[in-house]
This record gives sequence, structure tokens and C-alpha cells, in this order.
Amino acid sequence: MKKLSIFAVAIAAMAFTACGGNKGTQNAEQTETETSFEQSQVEEKIKMELDSLAEALGKLDKLPIIQEGEQGIQLTDEEKQVKPEYLLAATVAENATTLAEKYRMVSALGVDKRIAAMYDLPTDEYETALGKLLADINDPSFKNIEKNDNIFETSKELYAAMEQNGRINYYWQLVAASLVEEIYVMTQNTEKFITVFNDQSASEVTYRIVLLTDAATRLAEYDAEFEPVAKAIEPLIEINAISVEQLKGQLEAIKDQVAAARQELIK
Repeated sequence: MKKLSIFAVAIAAMAFTACGGNKGTQNAEQTETETSFEQSQVEEKIKMELDSLAEALGKLDKLPIIQEGEQGIQLTDEEKQVKPEYLLAATVAENATTLAEKYRMVSALGVDKRIAAMYDLPTDEYETALGKLLADINDPSFKNIEKNDNIFETSKELYAAMEQNGRINYYWQLVAASLVEEIYVMTQNTEKFITVFNDQSASEVTYRIVLLTDAATRLAEYDAEFEPVAKAIEPLIEINAISVEQLKGQLEAIKDQVAAARQELIK
């Protein structure tokens, strides 16, 4: 059985939901941006830390509430009995007006759609909202991204496509919204999620989050659209544990701050 944690499933959702979107009227080339050497260096740093984080998450133990069934990774029947009440409603998609906001909304709703499906909750409204967002975004980068439970490979594929299509600045919007949504979900289920860590993995994963947060803050100096994102994810730098017990305490301590960050990214 694959050692797949729900983290990997959640992160992958940002690419899953991008498949098969209808074409909109906005030309992708209208959003292409030129970056300076310094900005490119910062972005390379973020990509390196993101890959390291994804790799570290992929090494976590499997959650006890997850099993592999006929349709792939699934929740246990017992876990499905308690439906999550913390998922975003699909109607929040209406709040997104700018292109950056729409990318973030795709990412956040994509995570929640995937989780809803795992709990056998209806996803029709998510699919409708995501379809409209994707049509508005009209990013050709999503066209060839196939459903894949290997987040490390999917992340590389999406990154390469968005870089080629001049959308790389929006890749960071996707990543930030996805990361915040995943950590928000984690803070709602700390007792369950903490079981996948040991002291070493708690230290390694949280160290990667700190490095990623720090690099993202520097990116805001070059990308004005990323400034509100960098500000929203600042609380994540408080997650820097050297033991499972410390990680648990930190997650409980910043629960409200993560909820506020989530609200900032999808308002």
C-alpha cells in the first residue's frame, strides 16, 4: 500500500481540478510578465523549497483513516461517518474578481472538492464553480495536467507548463492558497494529522515551511500581486517544531491566525 498521507492528496488537488476547463475569452498572453534576474532567483528558491516540502510530505506515514481501495486512496468507512464542517462553500468563488484571486480560489476550492469527494459529499457545486473560474482564467497550462496521485511529479509538470505559458507568477498564487488551505484543514483535525509525524519528520517538514514562507515574503518585493499573499501567510513562519509535541502545540496556537489567512486569500 502506498504511504500516501492526506497532505499529498490535498496538495495534488490544485492540479486535479484544473483538468478539462472550458476556454474563456481572456488571452493567456495578456498575463505574461517579464521578470528580473533577482526575481527569477527568488522564484527558483521558492520552487526548490516547494519541491523539498512535497518530497518531505510524501515520506510521512499513512494516516490511519486512509486506505487504498478499488478507486485508489480512500477514507475508511468509519471516518466517512463524520462529515467535515470546515470546507469552503462553492459560492465563495463569486468573491474572486481579479485574475490572482481566481487562481487562489481554484486552488482552495480544488483542495476542498477533493476532500469532499473522499467523504462522499456532493461535489457538483464545486465542479460548477471551478469550471467557471477556469473558463475565466483560460490558462493553457492546465490542459495536459492529468489526474495523478504523485504530487511531486504533478507539481513539476504544472510548474513547467505555467512557466512556458507565461503564467509562472500565478503558480505561486496557487501554491500559497493550497498550502494555507491544507494547514487550515490540519488545524481542524490536529489529533488525527499529528499521528503521521515523528520528531524527525515534524522538524523536517516545518523547517521547509519556514524556508518557503521566508522566500515567498521576498517574492512580494518583485510581484505586487503577491503582496497580500505574503502578508496572509506570515503566520505560517510560527510553525517550526523539533518534536511532535511541539508541532501539536504550535498548530493549536496559530489555529485562529491560519483561519484568518485563509479568509484573506479567498475573500
